[in-house]
Amino acid sequence: MLKRTRIVLATVMALGLTALGGVAAQEKLTGSIKVDGSSTVYLITEAMATQFNKLHPDVKISVAFSGTGGGFKKFAAGETDISDASRQIKPDEAKKCQANNIEFTELQVAWDGLAIVIHPENTWARKLTVAQLKKIWHPDSAAKKWSDVEDGWPAEEIKLFGAGSDSGTFDYFTEVINGKEKVIRPDYTPTEDDNVTVNGVARNKYAMGFFGVAYYEVNKGKLEVVAVMNPKTKEYELPTPENVLNKKYAPLGRPLFIYVKSSSLKRPEVREFVNYYMRSPDTVREAKYVPLNSLQLTRERTKLSKVLQGLN
Repeated sequence: MLKRTRIVLATVMALGLTALGGVAAQEKLTGSIKVDGSSTVYLITEAMATQFNKLHPDVKISVAFSGTGGGFKKFAAGETDISDASRQIKPDEAKKCQANNIEFTELQVAWDGLAIVIHPENTWARKLTVAQLKKIWHPDSAAKKWSDVEDGWPAEEIKLFGAGSDSGTFDYFTEVINGKEKVIRPDYTPTEDDNVTVNGVARNKYAMGFFGVAYYEVNKGKLEVVAVMNPKTKEYELPTPENVLNKKYAPLGRPLFIYVKSSSLKRPEVREFVNYYMRSPDTVREAKYVPLNSLQLTRERTKLSKVLQGLN
């Protein structure tokens, strides 16, 4: 499975005590942290690690992506401290953690709009309904050509790219668009590296793909994003931060998470990194995702604070 690992080496600059229980000003923070999971959340965690590096350069942080499902497998096996996730943990995944005596805390860190992207020269499919998307992606009604979706559209083969089966993005997309998780036509190109989808769609006028909106935001010159009809309002909406946060970009707006192993939170370097993560909504925004609002941030910070108090 394709995955990319980013190693961040890091030393200490003086920090005061944080609101969530940070390290003392003169304490030198060292150690290592292992993170894996969602390629969507990877972009946020990578940005967090880069900023954290400026404060604590003696901490070694390994940030990788093998998909949400792949990350949870490693998390349940005790191989990682933090699991990035673009969906909530499933009951069977939680049971595997429990069987291995791995307790964890779920923290929502951002919102995402799952973006449907096409080639910039595609002028006929700039607005689509969920029914049209299902016609393209469902195995029982898969349109081979654009003209199979709507009369008058090009009689050209649709080339499809998207997340692989270990991805939370894959699970979310298939459930929302095709009505059942993991149901998808077999002839698309699956990948855990969203840059493969970027390049595949950018090189083919008749291609389509899907991934977290951040990958569109950093590739706007190569791609066009589709406006999807909100089933309730019947209005076509784009995955803008405002539409994601106010839930107009339904049903493709979704929460993003990190899962933190309780035993890892007892280590100063992990505790401080997670504290930093939850204090840094601007870094979420810089990573091209939608930060939590003030009420949501307070909720998640309070949850973390209570967990840390229970570990003392």
